[in-house]
Amino acid sequence: MRYQTPNFKVGMGLHPSHFSYLEQHPLTDVAWFEAASEDYMNPLGRSMEVLENLRHDYPIALHGSHLNIGNPEGVDSSYLRELRDLIERVEPFLVSDHLAWTGGSRENLHGLFPLPLDQESLQVVCNNIDSVQSQLKTSIALENIATYVDFKNNEKSEAEFLGEVAKRTGCGLVLDLGALFVNSQNHGFNPHKYLQNLPLNKVVQVHLSGPTETESYWLDRKASEITRPIWDLFKYLTPHIRHLPIAIERHRNIPEFSELEMEVIKASFILENNNELERSTASV
Repeated sequence: MRYQTPNFKVGMGLHPSHFSYLEQHPLTDVAWFEAASEDYMNPLGRSMEVLENLRHDYPIALHGSHLNIGNPEGVDSSYLRELRDLIERVEPFLVSDHLAWTGGSRENLHGLFPLPLDQESLQVVCNNIDSVQSQLKTSIALENIATYVDFKNNEKSEAEFLGEVAKRTGCGLVLDLGALFVNSQNHGFNPHKYLQNLPLNKVVQVHLSGPTETESYWLDRKASEITRPIWDLFKYLTPHIRHLPIAIERHRNIPEFSELEMEVIKASFILENNNELERSTASV
């Protein structure tokens, strides 16, 4: 698996509604695509055919939601076999999922639920990651999720928990700035302090998405354009992550390809502008 490749720059999530556009316009300003793992585990559908064709022109990352790394009963072996087959077929530069619990071994609740951030959860997650990385024969990365409840008996902050998981298992981290912003608003903490406590040298990819504000709290629905607070966090972080692949995420209200491509171009401009600023400062 390749990490920290400078040529990757800014990519976006791959959506079926864009398949026809991409077949007619194979050259875009998108540096790479991220495919939802579970959408491509059937090797016979049109989705797989499109993904394999794109693979000839673009690097591909796989990002799943059903790994269930927080399950104390262990990770589903049949899911891992399907994921391993997909990895062998697509040869992604990155495989990732979420720091979450998604149900028991026999029932997937199709949601990402938070884990108590204590020693017991830490051991479960580390054991599961060791098993997953051994069976997949590759490293994986875990992403922070948006949460709407908190546990009274948390023993660590999420940044500390993720850092400990990465240190013990060698896994990477995917930093979702949209989820981070939502949590900072819902739970009342400073997102910059979170970033200062997160081991950025373990971060292998960054996600950008637009949060949704309701009357009482924020939602990470990834259903709108990226908003200014997220861009501001990205600008704050850019000097430390300019070598990492950046992904524009949208899960709902999928717009025309060109609209998301403009967000790719904007993120690329911010990365390049900060590089220019850094070079100018260094030359003084």
